[in-house]
Amino acid sequence: MSDTPKSTQPPVNLLDGATLQLHLASILASVPDGMVVIDESGKVMAFSRAAEALFGFTAEEVIGQPVNMLMAGRDKVNHDNYIGNYLRTGERQIIGKGRVVIASRADGTQFPIDLKIGEARIGDHFLFTAFIRDLTEQQRSELRMQEMQSELVHFSRLSAVGTMASALAHELNQPLTAVANYLEASRDLLDSPDPEMKDVLREALTEAARQAVRAGEIVRKLRSYVSRGEVDARPLGLGPLLADAIALSKLSRDLADIPIKLDQEEATDHVMGDPIQIQQVVINLIRNAMDALPNTQDARIMVRVYSAEEPGFVAIEVCDNGPGLTDDLRENIFKPFATTKSQGMGLGLSICQTIVEAHGGVIRAITPPEGGTCFRFTLRKDAGKSGS
Repeated sequence: MSDTPKSTQPPVNLLDGATLQLHLASILASVPDGMVVIDESGKVMAFSRAAEALFGFTAEEVIGQPVNMLMAGRDKVNHDNYIGNYLRTGERQIIGKGRVVIASRADGTQFPIDLKIGEARIGDHFLFTAFIRDLTEQQRSELRMQEMQSELVHFSRLSAVGTMASALAHELNQPLTAVANYLEASRDLLDSPDPEMKDVLREALTEAARQAVRAGEIVRKLRSYVSRGEVDARPLGLGPLLADAIALSKLSRDLADIPIKLDQEEATDHVMGDPIQIQQVVINLIRNAMDALPNTQDARIMVRVYSAEEPGFVAIEVCDNGPGLTDDLRENIFKPFATTKSQGMGLGLSICQTIVEAHGGVIRAITPPEGGTCFRFTLRKDAGKSGS
């Protein structure tokens, strides 16, 4: 004999309409993903609690309305065509297939969803059930992973550049030093009694030795940029340095006829820095400004020097009246390999930032109210000349 208690309730008819309604209501209340049931005309018949949270609509606001109110972009326009085409031809474009589409919330914001649609035939009519999963967080995580991978590639390339620069410095400094020694020895040999062309040769060889030493110094400084070594900061005058930088920036440039104006306030000439490095920063910024102006009428560049808001600093600005920077590019402009130039490596502004920060200053990109772009960086004032 069985110990199982016998139910005194009559058996439940699982196909009873009221039972099915209760079962559907339970599913709509508990299904974790958004669930939307529509008829063959595209009108919403049921809207789950998760769908309410997902879209920001209540079921009462959506039921009876066209389902394309939940869609955005081309899917909003083409949805009715998908259903009509399926009913006419039986061709499944979205039914039974998962796909990513763009949906629209009650507040108008758009977001990506994973959409899966099933069908049920009831007599001569069809019902379609859509299961919807928000992909916003998944795509954000994938984007962050892509950014991290991109940063790793950048760091790898930077490491390669650093290795190359250090190897180049090591390899070139030895022959350059030898050239300087040989040239100085040649100059000493000119002290022989033969007077012909002696003075001219001595002057030429002395200049050759000086330039060879300078080449070695530049290579050494390149290695210090990569390794962020100490800066050889000393008092320097900005006026002559900027004038030379403007002249050098126009060498071998197609846009050398662009006017460049220098506007320097009084008491801003004396700063602390490495003249070679600071000149490189200014030349780079001016050339970038030139590259932004090929299609600009009345193109012009302004170099301004004034006392910075930060006490004890001078600000240098290089401004152009070009098309300006996008918000995204302005935020990333100093990252290595960020560039708008088809032929550029995107290292110039990254190196500028390294130099300026090694001098104790800051550099940033600014979009002025009148348009264009300004790059502003700061240098420490020469304390010994601050009162002059």
